[in-house]
Amino acid sequence: MEELYKQRMSRYVTAMRNEKPDRVPIRPFVAEFTAKYAGYTNQEVTHDYNLAFAAARKCAADFDWDAVVGNMVYVWTGLTQAQGTKYYAIPGIDLAPDNGFQYLEPSEDDAFMKEDEYDELIDDPTAFLYNKWLPRVSTEIRAMDEKTSYRNNLALVKGAMAMWNYFIAFGGQAASLRAESGTPSAIAGIFKAPFDIIGDKLRGYIGLTMDMVTQPDKVLKACEALVPHLYHTALTSADPNGQVPIGYWMHRGCTPFVSKDTFESHYWPTVKPITEELWKNGHQTLYYAEGDWKDHLAHFAELPDQSIVYHVDRGDIFETHKVLGDKFCLSGGIPNVTLSYGTPEEVREICRKVIDGVGKDGGYIMDASAIMQDDTSVENLKALTDATRESGVYSSGVTAVADDDELKIGPAPGTEYGGDYGLVGPRETATGPGQCFPWAEKVKEINVIKGDADLAERIWDEIDGLANMYIWQCLLSF
Repeated sequence: MEELYKQRMSRYVTAMRNEKPDRVPIRPFVAEFTAKYAGYTNQEVTHDYNLAFAAARKCAADFDWDAVVGNMVYVWTGLTQAQGTKYYAIPGIDLAPDNGFQYLEPSEDDAFMKEDEYDELIDDPTAFLYNKWLPRVSTEIRAMDEKTSYRNNLALVKGAMAMWNYFIAFGGQAASLRAESGTPSAIAGIFKAPFDIIGDKLRGYIGLTMDMVTQPDKVLKACEALVPHLYHTALTSADPNGQVPIGYWMHRGCTPFVSKDTFESHYWPTVKPITEELWKNGHQTLYYAEGDWKDHLAHFAELPDQSIVYHVDRGDIFETHKVLGDKFCLSGGIPNVTLSYGTPEEVREICRKVIDGVGKDGGYIMDASAIMQDDTSVENLKALTDATRESGVYSSGVTAVADDDELKIGPAPGTEYGGDYGLVGPRETATGPGQCFPWAEKVKEINVIKGDADLAERIWDEIDGLANMYIWQCLLSF
């Protein structure tokens, strides 16, 4: 199993380097599909992450894939219910047990951030999330000017403990996938665009579009204020081995949700430097381009070679390959509707077509266009797997089993970047990335430190960092 794991990781990394392995790697982003295949309801895998982990392991072992996500359902509704999160409808509680969980966008009047609160967000994003955002998205947690309660305290403790328990469990899941089926984990870490965060979790889509008319400068400053914090979250949640990419979930930053002008003035200037800075630090980013981003491909081509893996959803994968294929590995492009409602032969045909047109020179990873839910046909997913095994073999490709150090992905040693590359002077906020209550403030309350001051500061910063992780992961992951 260990040899199989190393072979698969080598194949996966070779493809992500936009090179030619021995064959096309298969990395399906299967979510609720795993429940159907393993005999669970959507409620079971959404509300009990141990069942979701077991379903993912079963699929990995039975289908013989090259890489999977430990739990693509990901949003654990046990956690969201514990902290009273308002914006999820939970299978088996709010929805039928065979429904997938649903994101509930608030009305414009009930947005979790008000139109006159940009200055507060810009000044100190972390404090704003704790003081204003968290109480508004929770049925349990009280606002700063309200009387606290037993349920308030329980929600904070249960939510934080649940998150820690869940995140720690992913380490065990990765080890089990490696030991039981020799399967690498496909991604690690999380990143979202500052502009998407404002539209998804703060102002709501309608509120953000109105703000782009009435106060676009404030929106830009808010995006810039979020940059160092989102970068910190991505970097600290990334694969420490530097092998698998950070997941970047792209939502409504493309046309027609926003204009090309808005993309160029607000969206891209606050995404590009984060991507570049992650690459400078040895981490690829998986651009999971939900929707059709054809109008923006030329901007993505500005990024350094190999710095991203670009996933194609509703875009034309063949046209995308013409623009980006010389620079980056591509994945996806197999329509979900075909996988759900087509025939196995139709699936095989489109897989062969994509392999021949996009993957013939390497740099392609087989996957559906979008995350696979429980309407995906088991028979058709088997057809995708078989067709890739049959047609995705490279006669001249090589996958040498390599050690961890040889599989790191990043710029060549000694590569120098100049100009405005990466994070050049990001906007400073009152509380810096990774902090909630900095030691510099805490130490003012201590008259004399009688022992090792450096030790006291280190431990304070480590624990304070956990509080920072909690609120930013609430924002990005849940």
